[in-house]
Amino acid sequence: MQNKRYTLLLARNVVLGGLAWGFDATVIGAELKPCQGPAKVEVRQAEGRYFLCVNGQPFYIKGAGLASGSQEMLAEHGGNSFRTWGTGNGRQGGQQVLDRARTNGLYVAMGLAIGRERNGFDYNDKAAVARQFEQVRAQVLRYKDHPALLLWIIGNELNLSARNPNVWNAVNELSKMIHQVDPNHPTTTPLAGLSKDCVRELKTRAPDLDLLSIQMYADLLNLPRHLQEAGWEGPYIVTEWGATGHWEVGKTDWGAPLENDSTTKAEFYRKRFEAAIRSDQTQCLGSYVFLWGHKQERTPTWYGMFLESGEETATVDVLHYLWNGAWPANRSPRLQGAWLDRKTAQENVHLKPGQTYTARVLASDPDRDPLTYAWEVMEESADLKEGGDFESTPRCLPALIKDPKQSEIALQAPTKPGAYRLFAYVFDGQGHAAHANIPFYVDGPAGGASKIASQ
Repeated sequence: MQNKRYTLLLARNVVLGGLAWGFDATVIGAELKPCQGPAKVEVRQAEGRYFLCVNGQPFYIKGAGLASGSQEMLAEHGGNSFRTWGTGNGRQGGQQVLDRARTNGLYVAMGLAIGRERNGFDYNDKAAVARQFEQVRAQVLRYKDHPALLLWIIGNELNLSARNPNVWNAVNELSKMIHQVDPNHPTTTPLAGLSKDCVRELKTRAPDLDLLSIQMYADLLNLPRHLQEAGWEGPYIVTEWGATGHWEVGKTDWGAPLENDSTTKAEFYRKRFEAAIRSDQTQCLGSYVFLWGHKQERTPTWYGMFLESGEETATVDVLHYLWNGAWPANRSPRLQGAWLDRKTAQENVHLKPGQTYTARVLASDPDRDPLTYAWEVMEESADLKEGGDFESTPRCLPALIKDPKQSEIALQAPTKPGAYRLFAYVFDGQGHAAHANIPFYVDGPAGGASKIASQ
């Protein structure tokens, strides 16, 4: 995998597309626009460093995972690429996604969805694997010549809850097919985390891949160590990173995961990018932050960088800063804290059925914009999936909050015992917002809480 398709530039004083070697990765690719025909994309190496070239020019990926989010806003904030998890996004087909990307001057790392063992796909079933091969081949043939296409992403986290190594044989066959019909675009497959065993399997069974893709959240800070321990010395992209994962946080005494507020998340985004992505200019070709848009996964606010109503949060501000070297002209509100019954989310808030409690949120705005507020109560999510699979949004209970447009509210606890969350939102009137939530448990007559079955 590491030595098959790289164009080796051996000249010591190489000049890359007009840029002398020793470039700052944060600016590479900022001015590139899709060409008229298919882009020629290559993974190259010079003086021990790997880099991506698009039509002969160095291209550092400043990207985001994007499904139904705004391409236009991604481009406005300085992004130059986005990744998908399939050829369409659920609302538009692949052609529409690529056409829109070209209009916005963005390149697309196009996902090719294939079966996952954890969802029941059997890679020992040769007929099923053959059918899948032909389906993927048809997709590649359909979109391979689009000028906005950057590379092909085969599957997603195929190692998650999987044991059958034949999946990597299938990935290798797909990569070989892609290179035969499309010599212009590299191939990769994203891993959930990084282990020595998985890297060994990929090197052995899928050597045709051009680069590795890695997906990590809080553990991203340890990526340099993971790379060394796994023995990976080739190029890679971080194809998902962002908020601390719901599996990586502390929990309440009834098992509800504790989500960071939007201000805390933004600081984690900055620290993780600077420590693990920007710092590696030897192997890392860039990254795709997760998620440029909105998504229900454990909560409606955990992973999305935007609210469902469209407002940007502080994580967008941070990516703008990381991609451009300067903060946006107007920034999101900052949170100093949120409390329910004088307790924070970490303090295991237990309430009595039907009783009234005070909740408040403390926020400020860096631009001194006047702030407005909104609150809502939701049942704790019971539709718990793995690997980002679709989850239904928990039921909202709107009648429990008196005057939810204030920074301090009166909350009447639900009468039904069980697990809930109180969400606080702060708006600046300029298209930006902050958010926090506090899990709470309404005790039954005997008190105490029932453990949430699985998170």
